[in-house]
Amino acid sequence: MMKIIHTSDWHLGQEFYTYDRTQEHEAFLDQLAMIVREEKPDALVISGDIYHTSAPSNSVMRFFTDRLDRIRQACPQMQIIMTAGNHDSSSRLEITRSLWAHLGVSVIGRIERDENGEINYDRHIIPVSDKGYVVAMPHVFPQNYPATSQDVPREERMAAFLAGLGRRVREVNVHGLPVVMTAHLALTGSDISGHDASRGGMDCTDIEEISVPYDYLALGHIHFAQTIRGGKARYCGSPVPVSFDENYPHSISAVVLGNGSAPQVKTIAIDNPWPLKTIPEDAASFDEVISLLKDFPRREKAYIRAHVILEDVPPANAFLKASEALAGKKARFCTFKWEKAGNAPQTSPVRLDVEQIRSISPVNLAMMYYRDRFGSEMTDGMKGLLEEAIRNVSNR
Repeated sequence: MMKIIHTSDWHLGQEFYTYDRTQEHEAFLDQLAMIVREEKPDALVISGDIYHTSAPSNSVMRFFTDRLDRIRQACPQMQIIMTAGNHDSSSRLEITRSLWAHLGVSVIGRIERDENGEINYDRHIIPVSDKGYVVAMPHVFPQNYPATSQDVPREERMAAFLAGLGRRVREVNVHGLPVVMTAHLALTGSDISGHDASRGGMDCTDIEEISVPYDYLALGHIHFAQTIRGGKARYCGSPVPVSFDENYPHSISAVVLGNGSAPQVKTIAIDNPWPLKTIPEDAASFDEVISLLKDFPRREKAYIRAHVILEDVPPANAFLKASEALAGKKARFCTFKWEKAGNAPQTSPVRLDVEQIRSISPVNLAMMYYRDRFGSEMTDGMKGLLEEAIRNVSNR
């Protein structure tokens, strides 16, 4: 039998609408330390996106190091295996790999070759005492997998790498012990509710393409906790929501493996001291929403998104008025969710590459953004002000 705690997508260092989220991440990591103390797992598996950006500040990295060591001390016999996600810098994550190794922490940021130029599969296969193995895969874009041989086309490199890794796992696991594979990717058919695909894209992989033998696939990248068809693959979900659209419970997973049976998964909820709230749930007029914000409990902590019916254009000083409605309260105003009157369907935002953006005038680009954002055309007055601002900047 092997027991693991599966967590991912911490996004430490995220700045949420200019607000620092350290207090929330402290609360989560304190809960995680308590959980490993009580559950006493053989391994803690962190499936990528430890940081929110590839260049976290020194204070964020120090915070992570201190907190991870506290978690390790809460269950000293537990091994820790962490991999890089698409938000992480693989090289930055591996800087302290040798030091962490002395404390039973394995850090896998990238795929490496050995001194003979061969792919080093063994660094991805981590024994967990005599209980089983964790096959640790960092995030790699499909087109960036290393070539296993010169004649493998780029589009087939991922499959070739996984096939080679699978063969090596079978060679190593001669006693048929439980195998946990961790990967940071989007599986085809997974529920991406609330997911922000603006960073790192959403390249999807069919589960059949993962040819490594595993008893449990510990996934990261999708923030909505879910078990994938077949019952052996699971997204544990993000412990702290990173956007207002992640309006669902957040958790980590405790998983028991062994005896050839299906993984036994226990979902452990994470409490967030600063919940994200959209007020009201159904859009209301601007004046009604301002009234609701004024009535919001003074001592209740929350990030607030105001849900407003947009009749024409946003009211003047809308952000200032919403912020003033929460003055003196614990709650933090963040943004608006505008809904076009009559629930008119919104068109999909236009996606442009860099060259296309360069070919469009600033005014036309602003008009396209306004149309996508608010579902209406920019007024002549607004266009005139924008044109005047551009002229003033150009004449400096």
